Amino acid sequence: MREILEEKLKEIFKEKDFKLEKAPEERGDYASGIAFRVAKEEKRDPKEVAKELKEKIGENTFFQTEVAGGFLNFSLTEEALWKEFFKLLKEKEDYGKKKGGKKAVIDYSSPNVAKSFGVGHLRSTIIGQSLYNIYDFLGWDVAGINHLGDWGTQYGKLIYQIKKEEKDPEKLSIKELEELYVRFHKDEEKYPELKEEGRKWFSKLEKGDPEARRIWEICKNKSLEEFDKIYKELEIEIDHTIGESFYEDKLSEVIKETKRKGVAKESKGALIIEFDDMPPAMILKSDGGTTYFTRDLAAIWHRIKEFSPDLIIYEIGADQSLHMKQLFAATEMLGWKKSTELIHVAHGMFRLKEGKFSTRKGKTVHLKEVLELAKEKAEEIIENSMTAGDLSSEEKKEIARIVGIGAVKYNDLKRYYKRDVLFDWEQVMQLKGDSGPYLQYACLRCKSVLEKGGKYEVKEEGLEKEERRVVKKIVRFKEVTEMAATSFSPNIIAEYAYDLAREYNVFYDNLPILGNEKRMAITEGVFIVLKRCLYLLTISLPSKM
Repeated sequence: MREILEEKLKEIFKEKDFKLEKAPEERGDYASGIAFRVAKEEKRDPKEVAKELKEKIGENTFFQTEVAGGFLNFSLTEEALWKEFFKLLKEKEDYGKKKGGKKAVIDYSSPNVAKSFGVGHLRSTIIGQSLYNIYDFLGWDVAGINHLGDWGTQYGKLIYQIKKEEKDPEKLSIKELEELYVRFHKDEEKYPELKEEGRKWFSKLEKGDPEARRIWEICKNKSLEEFDKIYKELEIEIDHTIGESFYEDKLSEVIKETKRKGVAKESKGALIIEFDDMPPAMILKSDGGTTYFTRDLAAIWHRIKEFSPDLIIYEIGADQSLHMKQLFAATEMLGWKKSTELIHVAHGMFRLKEGKFSTRKGKTVHLKEVLELAKEKAEEIIENSMTAGDLSSEEKKEIARIVGIGAVKYNDLKRYYKRDVLFDWEQVMQLKGDSGPYLQYACLRCKSVLEKGGKYEVKEEGLEKEERRVVKKIVRFKEVTEMAATSFSPNIIAEYAYDLAREYNVFYDNLPILGNEKRMAITEGVFIVLKRCLYLLTISLPSKM
């Protein structure tokens, strides 16, 4: 609705970039401060300018215009609301969906192998998948990439520790591999020379040493099995799983190009890229070994070549901000960007009260543990509910899985991605109030009303206050989805869905719905939009609650 109104006002004001803001609830639907700009240019009173602009807009059937101070406030007419609402009822789950968009690559999740899937990787996984769903819904041709951390000096360290302790890698669990990694770093604090041993083993790995390769392959395969279980539990499917090791045979070509274009230079036996306003980035160590930066550079080179994307989104933690700035700058220097936009969606970090998560220091919370506890808590609530006796044990477990995991996902997605999150078990497991289960329950309430009410026919007629409030919320869905995409912020959809669910619950409590065709239609509209919001937030809907 905002887009239609903006287009109408652009024609009137002859403004190419005319934008509206959401108005305070009691003042209308949208607002513009254009009168303040005009008044400043013409050195006049904004109130007088606003009155003149209102006269220029004139009367129409789409919106009503009011002046408040120097602001122009616009209220959508019932005719406009009904027109958009009928469109939603006709298009149903396709409402707001687009076709034939541009191409996007989204890099997300990206856990490190030989380590448990920590709760710290939840943010990248869930925010990334939500952005994938949003862009796909808006018609983009999207490719999701899980850029596994399966290469680098840390694997040299792990191989060294396995050899030192004479462990059989085939018999080691992910938990035990992680413990070996932690022990290496504890020893390294006492004996700094161990760092060189890790480098030596990674150098062997890069050069194809059979023993190093054998151990690495075993560790990698064990990790992939573990990750697949987590992704299945989260109902996450990523199009391409491409580890850092995939770029091994592409690194030499990328390094040659940095030299040929004069982007890289030698420094103390190493090869580096210098920047005007940042520290240099190393792409080749003095011992000939490559770096994380080299592999990320090769990944961009490959993605541009393979997918020809208009946009590459990196959903990676804010602690990698400098690295990403260097990477994007190097890509620009190499002339690779051309028509491809690079965006770093730098999410805030999950932190413990004592500081940030750190696998090497043994400070982490395993996501598997979080998900299990969420399901257990949901199952306890189901067991104590009035409907528990109507459910089989299998149904209870499945509902608990969907509700518990939905709660964990929503707890993350409702937050603005840039903010750090203090890890708190009570918050993570929240099942009431502004929570995933609250949305799931509201959606199922609508479904139940529709099943009880049966078929209906609706025609345009006057809207009561509560009805109008809900319909206005419903028809904002398209603009909310667009806003979430352009700002890379799924929390905008989460906030909107919660507001809509809350508004509908007030509507449900105050007005009789069954037998009233207009209110049945409004209920269907809420159901369509809430269900779509849950999908965009990667949250499933249980069969019952």
